[in-house]
Amino acid sequence: MLTKRFSNCTETHAQHKHDNSGATKIFGFWIYLMSDCILFGTLFATYAVLSNRVAGGPAGKDIFNLPLVLLETFFLLFSSITYGMAILAMYRAEKTRVNIWLGLTFFLGLNFICMELYEFHHLINAGYSPDRSAFLSSFFTLVGMHGMHVTAGLLWILVMMLQVSCCGLTSINQTRLHCLSLFWHFLDLVWICVFTVVYLIGTVS
Repeated sequence: MLTKRFSNCTETHAQHKHDNSGATKIFGFWIYLMSDCILFGTLFATYAVLSNRVAGGPAGKDIFNLPLVLLETFFLLFSSITYGMAILAMYRAEKTRVNIWLGLTFFLGLNFICMELYEFHHLINAGYSPDRSAFLSSFFTLVGMHGMHVTAGLLWILVMMLQVSCCGLTSINQTRLHCLSLFWHFLDLVWICVFTVVYLIGTVS
């Protein structure tokens, strides 16, 4: 009887210790996101200053393909929805559904990146490379930095799909999925700002 009580107490203590560890990791990831906010805030400020420095070259309204970018935006917005479904499946301990939703999120995010690369390729082929003007330099830097973050998120999704398949929905994997959720939704919010500040305002101004 005493042995059983001691065992239960040990398990409870271990679980409490891990819960605290998971909360600490999520808090630490929030701090990382704050540093990313500073990074993107700096890039947005730089773009705002340089957006009119076209050096006799094209302005945003001359080169932006708004329907293409709008489709990109829908892909990324829907990927946040599918990731949210993955988290709901995680709460229900449905490992297979978690991976299905993660796979759909990866597919939508990959489409977003492919369309962004197509846009960059098209602009550079048309002679609108980053060295053409300060405006284009700031544009490629801001949008490209966001694209690099999305690419890192896609790799993270693949790693999590592998870990969930091999190890299941352990408490460690759940913490990692929560951190990835914060990261992915953060990128969604940043892109809404990019779409508004760079593309919408740049097209109508």
